[in-house]
Amino acid sequence: MVQVLGIGGVFFRAKDPVALAQWYQTHLGINLVPTSAQTPPWVTEAGVTIFSPFDRDTDYFPPDRAFMLNFRVADLEAALAELEGAGIAASHHAQMDGVGHFARIHDPEGNPVELWQPAGA
Repeated sequence: MVQVLGIGGVFFRAKDPVALAQWYQTHLGINLVPTSAQTPPWVTEAGVTIFSPFDRDTDYFPPDRAFMLNFRVADLEAALAELEGAGIAASHHAQMDGVGHFARIHDPEGNPVELWQPAGA
């Protein structure tokens, strides 16, 4: 059986891909797609990655969205304070014993983005 090593990219449609990529770079530190060998790609830290298809009727994220991004952060409260300072509101604050703390923001196109501080981080 093939065993993948990790996620190699996340690809999705956007109304304004350039502006949306810039928003992710500005607010979440995700490098833009490399355009040459000299442009550094986004390199993530090793850690837990959850791959979980949800039931069509889930209410965990908006019904008009087919996906939700989830990004690990080292300090959720610091991240939320910085985002709030940039005018980005957070919602859906939650804590799960043994799993960690969560909050949700939305990108400029309305895509839900969950920020997760794993337990013990």
